[in-house]
Amino acid sequence: MAFEFPVRVYYSDTDAGGIVYHAKYLDFAEHARTELLRLVSADRPGQAELMERTRIAFVVKSIEVVYHAPALLDDLLTVVTTLEQSKRFSMVFLQRVMRGTQELATLHVKVASLNLDTKRPEPFEPWFAQAASLL
Repeated sequence: MAFEFPVRVYYSDTDAGGIVYHAKYLDFAEHARTELLRLVSADRPGQAELMERTRIAFVVKSIEVVYHAPALLDDLLTVVTTLEQSKRFSMVFLQRVMRGTQELATLHVKVASLNLDTKRPEPFEPWFAQAASLL
């Protein structure tokens, strides 16, 4: 299954020609992953509380982006997120930025679980990967 997050393209997302800046796709994907986290942890502490209480954060380790076609001013996009791989300390999300049925960009995002105090990898809690994979 997949998590779908709608995104509207605003003027601030574009250059003078009305084409979305390449880096904005990273923002769109980040927002979608944040909302995915909120959804799968609805009955658990929020992101800020999780960081404060457990000293664990989810950080991007790597991103690969392939651009297929430009998004344009006022487009209504959908970021479709699926969990592609889950390991003890990291996960890989496949995120597709869509305009209707047209795929505009494909992102493979590797996210790691990190202890904020030691700056060392920390295992994901088992419930998180399981919940994310059900979407």
